[in-house]
Amino acid sequence: MRLRVSPVVPTVASVLLAALWALSVFAGWSAAAFCPAGPPECTQQLEGIAGFSAFFAVLATVCTAAAWLMPAPRRDQRTFSLYMGSAVATWIVAESVLFLGGHLITPAP
Repeated sequence: MRLRVSPVVPTVASVLLAALWALSVFAGWSAAAFCPAGPPECTQQLEGIAGFSAFFAVLATVCTAAAWLMPAPRRDQRTFSLYMGSAVATWIVAESVLFLGGHLITPAP
């Protein structure tokens, strides 16, 4: 018995993780969480962490786009699942880098 997952499920997961990452970086959610009224150095360090996290975000975006735009993944369900699984895993890495980096630079109370 083989469990089949609709291609919509990992696509929606990828889009939601992309939205969470974008709001954390560009809407200031991470700055509000990790540097509330903190020193400017904290915000500058957080921008550096966001830049490092952006590498993984771009990689996840490329995996998602490749899964939907390249002919091979669209023809083969296993290849599509590999691409989308890689995209979701990479989004999780991007979010984790942002979260853990933010915790490391949070000023002590």
